[in-house]
This record gives sequence, structure tokens and C-alpha cells, in this order.
Amino acid sequence: MPTIRRIFVANRGEIAVRVIRACKEMDIEVVIGVSEADRDSLPAKLADKAVCIGPASSSQSYLRHDLLITAATATGCDAVHPGYGFLSERPVFSQACTDNGLIFIGPSPEAIQAMGDKLSAIRLAKEAGVPVIPGSGKLSSPDEAKKAAKRIGYPCLIKASAGGGGRGMRIVRSAAELLPSFDSAQREAQAAFGDSTVYLEKFIEQAKHIEFQILGDQHGGLVHLFERDCSVQRRHQKLIEEAPSPVITPKQRKEMGDAALSLAKAVGYYSAGTIEFVYDVQTGHFYFLEMNTRIQVEHPVTELITGIDLVKEQIRIAAGERLSFRAEDLEIRGHAIECRINAEDPLHDFRPAPGRVKTWRPPAGKGVRLDTHCYEGYLISPFYDSMVAKLITYAPSREQARTEMSKALENFVIEGPCTTIPLHRAVIADKAFEDSTVTTRWLEGEFLPHWHPQDNSTIQEPI
Repeated sequence: MPTIRRIFVANRGEIAVRVIRACKEMDIEVVIGVSEADRDSLPAKLADKAVCIGPASSSQSYLRHDLLITAATATGCDAVHPGYGFLSERPVFSQACTDNGLIFIGPSPEAIQAMGDKLSAIRLAKEAGVPVIPGSGKLSSPDEAKKAAKRIGYPCLIKASAGGGGRGMRIVRSAAELLPSFDSAQREAQAAFGDSTVYLEKFIEQAKHIEFQILGDQHGGLVHLFERDCSVQRRHQKLIEEAPSPVITPKQRKEMGDAALSLAKAVGYYSAGTIEFVYDVQTGHFYFLEMNTRIQVEHPVTELITGIDLVKEQIRIAAGERLSFRAEDLEIRGHAIECRINAEDPLHDFRPAPGRVKTWRPPAGKGVRLDTHCYEGYLISPFYDSMVAKLITYAPSREQARTEMSKALENFVIEGPCTTIPLHRAVIADKAFEDSTVTTRWLEGEFLPHWHPQDNSTIQEPI
């Protein structure tokens, strides 16, 4: 069984901090690769050693697997943790780590490849008996798109096969919208993922986003750690997540959990992963959406309701150990809610708001967790994702967790860059969120058009 003594963190921001802290608690040394823009970052300060891997541009640093592997091997690392984003779901990076004698803290390259292509994942889900949304295969021409849309019916959704995060995705409500949307989705998919392949699927108007956390070891052990509800979204990007889902029944939880495990078994999955479903509010049916073969941004809410440290489990699994618990040991305890705090201006189409943090006064108290890489005086860079913190509250009930989140947001003071804190305050206090009637289209379709903050002074001007 391999021994992991030193881990190279191939990422930045809050997830890098999260991995570093897990390593420290496990007495594992940490080396981090940083771009020139991140030399003075919190991860660089916390790691045992920081190595500059290139310029600020991610295409010349965090997305260069050759530079990352060179840095990892040169510093005597045994393993690489990819975090999320960047190269975390690139099979070529996983394989390159293995080829260079490094343990990749994640699933096999084959599993990443199988689930990274959405069309491949849908085919495997069908074979595993998992419900899938009615849709098409790969669309090679506008004529094929027309025929598929006619068969599926409107509204439908154009999706990039290689993509995620809402890129290469278009809702099409009529035949007149199809061809312009098809062309723009292909262009965006090519620019974002280097692959213009798109396909169509039926668009579910009243949908919730429900996902199941999976953990598997290399000895055949495989469990799910219940679900998360990630229905508060903007442009298919999650803003607020919670666990467990306040709307599904125990019977539905079992059905969805069993479906998730069936698919994970079908690809021989190990490490942490998430199987995502679309839940049709009107019918109560659920459908496979995609699988993320990495740790998720929203993993803290699962950790809080189960007591399982997912990052430590990832590391143990990569070292060849068995899961440290059994499925029958797991139970849902309490409720957790997470808000992603971004340096964006929600009053001006969520434009990025990089700048120097003049005041950083985070909330504290029982049941409050803050995952962040920021601090007073930190310069939020324009080169990377705008998320500055994940604020999580945990309590015995959902209503208590919601109340504590309202208090925590009220007490979270960030001065300098504009942030989404005022938006989160309003959403958490909204009756639709309180009653759990939010769907994936609610924020854009119902909330934002009528949202007018009473206290504009809480929204800082970007600098």
C-alpha cells in the first residue's frame, strides 16, 4: 500500500486552503504550485513550500499539467490533489501523474473520461438503468438539430457534451430560436472546452437540482452520503446549496441514492464524486444530469450533516485504504446551508469586482463555518474565479440553519470589493426559499427582476 507523505496541491483559492488544512491534520507535508499573481496568497503562506509555476494567466500556469508535474516531482511529492476546476477532471492530467510516479488523488483516468463526456455518461446511465432525460445523440448539423427538436418537443435545451458550468448551454423555446442558439452554443463550447460537440435534451420547466455525494475505495467499497439541493442558480451556476434536500421523501432518497450507486459501480468508481439529477417538481420524477469526478464546491454541507471529512477520505482512498466507515454507519444529522460569496456586483449584471479588501470581518459562532482564502488587505485578482468565501451554517433543523445564515450574513463585513452578500441576505429571507419552492429558474425568472435592495450602502463600489 503506497504511503503519502507529501502532497502537491494543483489549485488555488479556498479549495487549496481546504486541502492544506486536511493535510496538516493528517501530518502530511504540502507543496503548492502558485502563479505569479498568487505568490502572497493564503495557500502560499499555509503550505510547507510554495513553487511558482508561471504567469498569472491560468492557461500558462494552473492549466499547464506539464509544469505542475515538473514542480511536484522536483519537490519530492508522492501525490497530487487537483481540487476542483482547472485540471481536476482532465483524464490526461490524471494519467500524466500516474506516468510520472505520482498518485492522483481522484478517480481513474478511465472513469474521468467516461463521465466527462456527457453523451458517454448518458449512455452509461441508460445501461445502468438510471432514468435519463429524453434527448438526442451528438448533433453534427443544423438539420440534425431540427429533427431532434421536432422529436423531443419544445422547450428543449442545447448542451455542450464536454462542458459544464452553464457554458455551451442554451434554452430553446421555439423553432425560430433553434439555429441561432445551436450556432452560439457550438462556438461557446469550442472556445471553452476545445470541443464544439452539442446535443439536445428536453427542458424541464419546474426543476430542482438534486445531487448525491459518492465515495468509493479501490477495494470495491462504495457508498453515498445522501443528497444536496442546489436549486438556487443563476445561468446554471449554483449560488446556494443545502443538505439534505427539503423536498424529497425517504422513498425518493433511496431510489435516487440507489441509482447513483448503480452508475458509480458501472464505471468502477473510486474517490469522491457527485452524481447530479434533475428533479421534476410537477411529476416527482428524477433524471440523470451528469457526474462530477472530483470534490465539489459544496462538499461542506455534506460533511456537516454526516460528520465525514471528504478530503481526508479522498487522501486515504488514494493511498489504497478502505473507507473508514460503512453505509449503515451513516445518518443525516441536522441541516446545513452554504452561500457562495462572490466578488461581483449583482446590481450590474454580476460583473466581476476585483480589488483590495479594506475590511474583512467574518462572522463566527456555533454552527458557523467559513471556507475562504481571503483576509484583510488581500487583493482579489481579476484573473480567476470571483468566489471569495463559502459561508456555511449548521443546525438541528432547516429553519434554524436558515435563521443562523441570516445572522451570519448580516455580520459578515467586507469592504472594498463589491460582493453578493446583500443578494444572499435577500434570498435567504425570501418566502420562496423559506418554503423550499425555489426551482433552478426561480432566481432569474422571479426573484432578480423584482429585487431592489433597500440599503445600497451595503454594496461597495469595485476598485
